[in-house]
Amino acid sequence: MCKSDREKIEYSVDPFFETSPNLLCIAGFDGYFKRINPAVCDTLGYSEAELMARPIRDFIHPDDLERTAQHRTAALKGKRLLNFENRYLHCNGRVVWLSWNSIPMVDSELVYAIAKDISHIKSREAQRDQLLTELTRTNQRLKHFTNATAHDIRSPVAGLVALSGLIDTSKIEDPATLEILEVLEHSAEDLMKMLNRYVDNLNAESHHSMLEVLNLEESFKQVTASIHCLIERSCGRIQLDFESCPEICFNRSYLEGIFMNLLSNSIKYAHPGRELLLQLRSRKLERGVELVFSDNGVGFDLEHNREHVFQMHQKFHDRADSKGVGLYLVHHYLTSLGGEISVASQVGEGTTFTLVFPDCGTAA
Repeated sequence: MCKSDREKIEYSVDPFFETSPNLLCIAGFDGYFKRINPAVCDTLGYSEAELMARPIRDFIHPDDLERTAQHRTAALKGKRLLNFENRYLHCNGRVVWLSWNSIPMVDSELVYAIAKDISHIKSREAQRDQLLTELTRTNQRLKHFTNATAHDIRSPVAGLVALSGLIDTSKIEDPATLEILEVLEHSAEDLMKMLNRYVDNLNAESHHSMLEVLNLEESFKQVTASIHCLIERSCGRIQLDFESCPEICFNRSYLEGIFMNLLSNSIKYAHPGRELLLQLRSRKLERGVELVFSDNGVGFDLEHNREHVFQMHQKFHDRADSKGVGLYLVHHYLTSLGGEISVASQVGEGTTFTLVFPDCGTAA
């Protein structure tokens, strides 16, 4: 045996052709397979004889025939095919997605092609698209529900604002009653302003477009003014330390929602055996502004609830008025604009939330 014959045997590509998991084939310009590897038969479920005896178009999904024919016409003119995807039909009727690369040889009127079965990828893509469609529908329903709720609440609040304006305080001499009426009037007005901002946020194309530089102390006092009576009844003390970083760049309604939920939670879960103490302090970080919100309330078992703290409808105390929504909203407000939140808590000792607000560039 001469050297050239030995080299032909030693360097034969037949082992690649027969053992490759990819679909390898040689097709003629006449539209028939000339040679196929076992992977083609395994993928489509036909025998080699069946695949070789019928035109290739017989195995292609009817909806992809025209598109495939267009690419085949280009291949007959010598154009290579790269990452072309089409559907074939398995012998049992199942759809098989294939991704093709091919090289036409015009002189010999043959096309050398290799394909990968990407059916599993297409299945995941279909599931993803279905999930996105469902999420979009759910989001639209929630937006509609929130708009309707805000609209319905605004009507009685508007009535309350109007009613408080009709009260003739000149005929009331009791100082305590006058103070209560004044608080009621301010609270109703603040609530109306808050509802209006929520509606504006919902109607805005993007919450990022409503970022602004906010003074932390002013925003916090705006919230405390709306629940002034609740704070007074709690007999708590509030310590603010925003000197090192008095401002942040954030969405106003979101910031007020964060303050409102954390503040009301601290009051709700105050320790019965001691005076409630709330402490808020801020400082500048490289990635934004850190705000620490801590209380000395009853706390909760963080070790057994760490994974569920910010999930919807998660409750850590047996209280009838607890809905498990507040911390979920706080987490959403922060993370939707690129922020972060973490929590530390001990039963009987209190709870500390550490919030990181991103700079304007990151948030946008």
